[in-house]
Amino acid sequence: MTNNTSVSLESPLMATYNRFPVTLVKGKGSYVWDDKGTQFLDFTSGIATCNLGHVPDSVKEKLEEQVQNLWHCSNLYNIPNQQELAALLTENSCGDQVFFCNSGAEANEAAIKLARRYAQKVKGTDSYEIVTFEQSFHGRTLATLSATGQEKIQQGFLPLVQGFRYLPFNDNEAIEQLAEIKPAAVLLELVQGEGGVIPANKEWVTKLAQICVANDILLMVDEIQTGIGRTGTLFAYEQYSIEPDVISVAKGLGSGFPIGAIIAKEKAAKAFEPGSHGSTFGGNPLATAAGVATITHIVKSDVLSKAGEIASYLDEKLQSLTEKYSFIKDVRGKGFLKGIVIDVNAAEIVQKAIGEQLLILTAGPNVIRVLPPLTATIEEVNEFITKLEKAFQSIQKGE
Repeated sequence: MTNNTSVSLESPLMATYNRFPVTLVKGKGSYVWDDKGTQFLDFTSGIATCNLGHVPDSVKEKLEEQVQNLWHCSNLYNIPNQQELAALLTENSCGDQVFFCNSGAEANEAAIKLARRYAQKVKGTDSYEIVTFEQSFHGRTLATLSATGQEKIQQGFLPLVQGFRYLPFNDNEAIEQLAEIKPAAVLLELVQGEGGVIPANKEWVTKLAQICVANDILLMVDEIQTGIGRTGTLFAYEQYSIEPDVISVAKGLGSGFPIGAIIAKEKAAKAFEPGSHGSTFGGNPLATAAGVATITHIVKSDVLSKAGEIASYLDEKLQSLTEKYSFIKDVRGKGFLKGIVIDVNAAEIVQKAIGEQLLILTAGPNVIRVLPPLTATIEEVNEFITKLEKAFQSIQKGE
């Protein structure tokens, strides 16, 4: 069948994004500037990526130092920054070993491969199924979009990769099936970001972890969006009193420089042997330099404690808005990953906010996602609330 839909060739870029009419050319801290010199308050943090704000000095200095020496070399040789970053990640998590890649999708892809190989090579079973949850988001490679529990992400890419089963999120009865299913692994987000900023219930997570331990099912936590301080602790799992077998991280790990990783307990990590998995660019000197500087800054400074105080203040301000605007139905999330649930079109508010020089995001049709940098100040939160209210008022007036 011939598709007669006209295609615009005005840009050499593929039309994979609905881009806002803003061209960003500079950033520092909580602010970005466009090509016309207009300043925007950025409470998207590059979709939870620039956790220390734009161009943080400590990361900039480390990158400038590294760029003078070596940009890239093969993983056939030892890379000192890799060793240092892996040590920082294992010393500050429940994991024992690290594999580096380039993105969150690649990190989850590695986790999926590790789970299958653990089941088949370590446990000696033919198991390969991985349980994920409805409304989850795990990436856009063919395997990770198959792991994602949202049909809209999967449309047009059938057939999906086999071996994934989706259960309802926060459903106690649903996870009782795990003992019978006996999957290779369970993969979950502790706050479903793209799915609507929905936190996992702590009691449900505790029960899920207990079932996984009792049945030797790998528990894999996707911390792509929640990790590196985003929810108030270095990793969100710390707030749930569990120890995942595998943790996938990316986004905030390099302060905007592309890097991803999985951190695994020894029992799972040993499933990977030389030749079983790899990456040309994964963990190269520049990427891991950014990672070392980022994690060092977070763990050796008071950024998390200060962010916790500011996040509480942000909570109070957002809750106060629920009393002023009837279309706000709920405010949820953890730390600096907030979702404002509304009964109007969230995309319209995001567009109105741009007109007020404020950058925010959606998380579905009726949720506004707010992702300040961990370095945001009280003054910047107040500025955010002022600008957000102007966008709300514009919608309320029907402008």
